[in-house]
Amino acid sequence: MKKYIILFLLTVQCTFAVKKDSLSVTNPFKKFHQFAYELEDDCDACGCSASGGSMGFASMLNTNFIGIRYFNQSYKSTDGLYSNSPWYTESFNTVQVWARFPVIKNFQVSVLLPYHHHNRETASGKQSISGIGDATVLGMYKIYQTHKDSTVLVHTLQLGGGVKIPFGKFDQANNGSINPSYQVGTGSWDFILATEYVVKRKQFGINSMLNYVIKTENEKQYRFGNQFNYATTFFYLYENAKYSFAPQLGFAGEVYADNYQLGQKVRHTAGDIFMGKVGLEIGKNKFSLGASVMLPIQQNLTGGNVEANYRWSVNINYSL
Repeated sequence: MKKYIILFLLTVQCTFAVKKDSLSVTNPFKKFHQFAYELEDDCDACGCSASGGSMGFASMLNTNFIGIRYFNQSYKSTDGLYSNSPWYTESFNTVQVWARFPVIKNFQVSVLLPYHHHNRETASGKQSISGIGDATVLGMYKIYQTHKDSTVLVHTLQLGGGVKIPFGKFDQANNGSINPSYQVGTGSWDFILATEYVVKRKQFGINSMLNYVIKTENEKQYRFGNQFNYATTFFYLYENAKYSFAPQLGFAGEVYADNYQLGQKVRHTAGDIFMGKVGLEIGKNKFSLGASVMLPIQQNLTGGNVEANYRWSVNINYSL
């Protein structure tokens, strides 16, 4: 029966799919991280409180680690009032301290604390905002794993959840802008439900993830729409006595529900985006260095008035 359950989950999740993976590397990357969380929990619509999201919540090579990650998201927006309305550039920049550590057997916790610096062009000149963003705490429990010596394919299934803590400042004045996600924080407590499935054969593997973010109303009576995220990553692990090398190729998607203000739906705030991703991570001794790039394939954000250009990230981690 377990086989049929696993095959069913793989079929469903590969339809939507994931992004980071879990491998088995030697010293000190003995257990290739099996939690590739590509949630974009904190990336409301366009990156407002982006802490992880489709950029991922875990390292590819470090099982337990502490590190620093930088990522950039580029957008352009227009008011859409006229056919020749100008488009303006927006840049969301985040420096993030992140860590992952075990709590009890088969249960790990990831913690992320971002600092944001966002800037954009407007008709009246350049604007910028910066500050500490919303923190995220996410726990994942391994409910099933195939014994590596008992089958050709190794399966791992994890379920979990978490919370986003509103440390970041929410500026109500920015909600009147074309992109309401131009914030360093949402001002709300949000909740995450997540599942991840990994299947491996020797050095090759596929990692699939689904997650759903439930967002609540903040003190200013504004609520960002709930968010559904999915991703899939194909990966390969090469290792020798000196270093480990793990390239990856995949895709990810995000679907945003409408925002609400004072209990009323805010027009042109729902949307969706589908992206392709390429990345790699290199590990040596207790350190690893990673990088990834994501490009939109199809998108419809805020009624077409906001367009994503690209996302990219770099990170350095230290194994605990």
